[in-house]
Amino acid sequence: MLPALPRLGDYDISARNGFLPDEIPIDVLPDRYYQPWETIVRNFQSLILAKRLRRIVDALPVLETDLLLTKAEWQRAYSILGFIAHGYVWGGDKPADIVPPSISIPFMETCRHLELPPVATFAGVCLWNWRPMFDGEPADTLDNLATHMTFTGSMDESWFYLVSVAIEARAGPVIPMMIEAIAAARRGDSNTVVHCLRSFAERLDEIGALLERMYESCDPHVFYHRIRPFLAGSKNMADAGLPNGVMFNDGTGQQPYVQFSGGSNAQSSTIQFFDIVLGVEHRPTGEKQTNIENPASSGPSHGFIQDMRNYMPGPHRRFLEHMESIANIREYVTANRKDRALTTAYDACLAMLRSLRDKHIQLVSRYIIIKSRETQSHARSVSPKQANNQRVNLANTMARTGSKKLRGTGGTALIPFLKQARDETGEPAIDAWAKRLLNNGPAEIGASFGVDDGVARLGKIAEGFNGQVEIDQYNYSSLKYTRDPQSTTEHNYTTMSSNKDHTSTSQSYLDQATGAVQSAIGSLTGNTADKAQGENRKDTAAAEHDLSHSAAKAGPFSVTPSGGVAKDNSDRTEGSWNQNMGAAKEALGGLVGAEGLKQQGIQQNKEGKEQEAAGQVNDLGKGIGDRLGGTIGGAVAGLTGNAAQKEEAQRQHDEGKARQRGVEADLQKQAEAERR
Repeated sequence: MLPALPRLGDYDISARNGFLPDEIPIDVLPDRYYQPWETIVRNFQSLILAKRLRRIVDALPVLETDLLLTKAEWQRAYSILGFIAHGYVWGGDKPADIVPPSISIPFMETCRHLELPPVATFAGVCLWNWRPMFDGEPADTLDNLATHMTFTGSMDESWFYLVSVAIEARAGPVIPMMIEAIAAARRGDSNTVVHCLRSFAERLDEIGALLERMYESCDPHVFYHRIRPFLAGSKNMADAGLPNGVMFNDGTGQQPYVQFSGGSNAQSSTIQFFDIVLGVEHRPTGEKQTNIENPASSGPSHGFIQDMRNYMPGPHRRFLEHMESIANIREYVTANRKDRALTTAYDACLAMLRSLRDKHIQLVSRYIIIKSRETQSHARSVSPKQANNQRVNLANTMARTGSKKLRGTGGTALIPFLKQARDETGEPAIDAWAKRLLNNGPAEIGASFGVDDGVARLGKIAEGFNGQVEIDQYNYSSLKYTRDPQSTTEHNYTTMSSNKDHTSTSQSYLDQATGAVQSAIGSLTGNTADKAQGENRKDTAAAEHDLSHSAAKAGPFSVTPSGGVAKDNSDRTEGSWNQNMGAAKEALGGLVGAEGLKQQGIQQNKEGKEQEAAGQVNDLGKGIGDRLGGTIGGAVAGLTGNAAQKEEAQRQHDEGKARQRGVEADLQKQAEAERR
């Protein structure tokens, strides 16, 4: 007998808001007995800035939890105590590894009641920490949301939490809809399953658009240096100053040290629900798929994603377990793979979910990876005395310790985890087009739909563990002129070789002319060797001229044979990405009959073209300017004998040339595509 379908009310889930509470979270505990807690969070930022928080918390009495009467009150207490505990641990120059009884005792009791660990989880900082500004407007509208509590008092921190709140609210109706899809699959109702999957794909695209709004009001510098350190847990945080974790002192001082992950979006039950209903399975980071034909036969592995369920409210965790026992969409689609509408709708959901994870990786790169590099670079210019006076927290861990282990607030290895989770999303794909789309990176999406993005691929691009980009070198074929050994006439001609340090456009013109003259002399004198040698020289020079004007693209980089490497203007890469995603959405919308998604794709494609064109104009002007400046600078350095200046001028010239040639290559590709 099949397991019964879940009733949402049994798991504290709202048919409207999903894992968000159906009622607005309260903004104050009603009993004045808890006024000391409320006073602290009302003055939270001031206490942290004045470095008084620890003294105030140490002087607090231990308050009982007996007067917490409703679910909303328990949730409010958990959020308050989580904020205070993290502020206490991370709010000083060095982290505190012992949380005093005034917080530890009520916090642990609240955690037991809600079945949560004693940290500022996703539930505490997002699910139960919001309010609408106007009651009549929906909770999935960012323009209508505000937070109850923050560590910093900044708009950036509020926005960071509220984007997640809006995503949770937008995803809410998906939960009952996909339970209905599971019921429809049980009775063989493919039309209903297709309808639900199409709606799911559109909703995933809307969620991706909400995630991209993070850039509007959350500054990466503020997030990395001010917000993120407070969200860190105590697990894998030795480099951040907590080698043993933390102790929640119950008054005896004999409690063991414990380690917990900090707040993380991986603790969102919504994202795990998406994976479960689509049959996406995740493995521990670094573990490969062993049974390609039937991955489910090996059973679920315990990894970071599975571990994050321990940081979800108990009812939500049990709901996901219930969903795992009834999920049948992947199995149903696989069994009915000849139903094109069904397989296309299912694969469209996978494509949109992978796209969502791609956007998350881009966001992490901008907010964490790039900022961590900047911090490391800055640390090299700081004196030892200044370094000793720096605060010890997650923001300066890599710079202070030299560690290359870039970790999230949840304590996991950040980039390997995110990339593997994204790649695993595409593994269940059914149709060939979906397998191509989901097994390639974002830059290949347009090609998967027959759209030529005009980018020549070069080598392999890989991202290192600490976020550094590595590009395999491209080996150019050797172009070498060899003098005909049969020639009896000596002529003082300069030979060419592609292994010159710098392929010169003017030199190639000169060698073409020299080759033509040599060929003409050979014709006049009857020396066939000279004639052949001249023709060879001319052809080789022409080839080198073409090579000098060529540039290969390696992702966002242009590379010339002379060794110049230039990173494209961000408008070019983002514009190209928008074109690819627009083409993908347009194609998906047409395939699944979603006119709204199709029109979004057309508009995004158009905007991407305009954005890319603006970036090309910028790069072309800068490239030409840098080439000219480098040439002049090199000439001046040659006259003065300044070797370092000459080397820098050559670098400027080569980079400018790469940037200019990269734009020209893109424009040529686009022109050829239009002619076709």
